Amino acid sequence: QVQLVESGGGSVQAGGSLTLSCAASGDTASSNCMGWFRQAPGKERERVARIYTGDGSTYYADSVKGRFTISQDNAKNTVYLQMNSLNAEDTAMYYCAADSAPHRVACLFHDLDWDYWGQGTQVTVSS
Repeated sequence: QVQLVESGGGSVQAGGSLTLSCAASGDTASSNCMGWFRQAPGKERERVARIYTGDGSTYYADSVKGRFTISQDNAKNTVYLQMNSLNAEDTAMYYCAADSAPHRVACLFHDLDWDYWGQGTQVTVSS
């Protein structure tokens, strides 16, 4: 079992920045793929970014590419999402998820089951 706890959400003006954190505990060695997702009211859940913890390879959705950065601190079992140049369309509940992927390509590009989820942290961007 893996427990995930997100933090760092809040309210920010358009153009501002936030950094989300996802602290993992439990059997973290079994989860080599970490992802950030978001869901706005009335919209489907959207994949935002992923990181393959084995080598730090990353994937970004087109909507956030160049503005968001996913990173990891293995010593702290924590994954971060640095969000810059935020706009109103980034307003959503942000969730961290973990899974075990057979290899890097699967983690970054395939549909995974995402066995573990955090409780979410709200990001609100005002224009």
